[in-house]
Amino acid sequence: MAALSKSIPHSCYEIGHTWQPSCGGSFLQITRGALEESLKIYAPLYLIAAILRKRKLEYYLHKLLPEILQSASFLTANGALYMAFFCILRRILGKFYSWSPGFGAALPASYVAILIERKSRRGLLTIYMANLATETLFRMAVARGTITTLRNGEVLLFCITAAMYMFFFRCKDGLKGFTFSALRFIVGKEEIPTHSYSPEAAFAKVEQKRKPQEEKSRRMNIIALAKKRVDSICKLGPRHRCCKHYEDNCFSYCIKGFIRMFSVGYLIQCCLRIPSAFRHLFTKPSRLLSLFYNKENFQLGAFLGSFVSIYKGTSCFLRWVRNLDDELHAIIAGFLAGVSMMFYKSTTISMYLASKLVETLYFKGIEAGKVPYFPHADTIIYSISTAICFQAAVMEVQTLRPSYWKFLLRLTKGRFALINRKVLDVFGTEASKHFPDFTPRLDPRYTTVTPGLPVELS
Repeated sequence: MAALSKSIPHSCYEIGHTWQPSCGGSFLQITRGALEESLKIYAPLYLIAAILRKRKLEYYLHKLLPEILQSASFLTANGALYMAFFCILRRILGKFYSWSPGFGAALPASYVAILIERKSRRGLLTIYMANLATETLFRMAVARGTITTLRNGEVLLFCITAAMYMFFFRCKDGLKGFTFSALRFIVGKEEIPTHSYSPEAAFAKVEQKRKPQEEKSRRMNIIALAKKRVDSICKLGPRHRCCKHYEDNCFSYCIKGFIRMFSVGYLIQCCLRIPSAFRHLFTKPSRLLSLFYNKENFQLGAFLGSFVSIYKGTSCFLRWVRNLDDELHAIIAGFLAGVSMMFYKSTTISMYLASKLVETLYFKGIEAGKVPYFPHADTIIYSISTAICFQAAVMEVQTLRPSYWKFLLRLTKGRFALINRKVLDVFGTEASKHFPDFTPRLDPRYTTVTPGLPVELS
């Protein structure tokens, strides 16, 4: 483990901007590249979001471009200011410490950058970076042997998180906003507690509505009659009086839930693969088949489908056993449904949902008056989390999520890979592990240490 007090005497040119001796020149190059990539990222993103939200013409004329430029400025500042503080910190300290090229330079840069971004987006960015930083710290600890990995640990974490989410979902005013809407879409509105009327009364209302519908169905065509026959079969069989899926028995209720969410998961994965598939439309047309017959398509479908069916099945079972509908059932049902992640293991999903759960618990604590409110907490958490990720990107890339590393390379036009990590190996983090063949060509007129000579920590 690198000692925080140890240092090396190299200049910022020898370590950071090895492609350009000038600090100002490297800053301008990073700024130009980051701005270009930021606009490429946010312009289509905001445009698609505006179309999906059915924004009015006024939004496109007066708000779309300013929002794109503001978010692009935030991302550009994050990369450009990191380069600036990298050089400034070296001039102030006179040398490099193990923490200064990564955490030290990224902390003030990310703090200033997040202040540029719109307040409505800071929370989402904070959750994402906090999730990424937590995963990075975990990988660092594993690499150092501080902790050992738990087999299927991401599945266990998802089980616990799902149990808590489903409990809040079943409680009155437990969840609000997008989270509640998403869970309602996944598990269905039948699992939402009404808290206002008994199942028997609701069932009587459904029976009253069913009579005119039956009269109308006599004039339907053959396909509609066939559908009616299937629905009538689904109505047969056991259904507990506390169950609110009045149109189906418990068995068909679970099966329909599986088929519905399996289809959703399959289609989502297909849509995600469309850009890469159409890229090879003319060169390799056979790859279009992989768009529909891909293992990941079925894995995501099986994950979502089995989650819903297990949750619904367990909930129905507990209603039969206990003869009541209780919010506590959601804890057991949610935990067992979490096992479905065995079909689609994802540390990213587990960590993200766990981070969102912590956020939910924190705000609930504030509402209850049991947890203090910290102003600007999102800004501080974002800055620290981003600094942790930059520290990993400089000192131990192997512990950073690959997708984020690719993002950093894209944002800096590949220049993040040009850091002289062989010199940083003296800190004991195996900084050059993924760059064994890279040695920067430095101009000796601007170096403070003769290239090739061994360097010791001071």
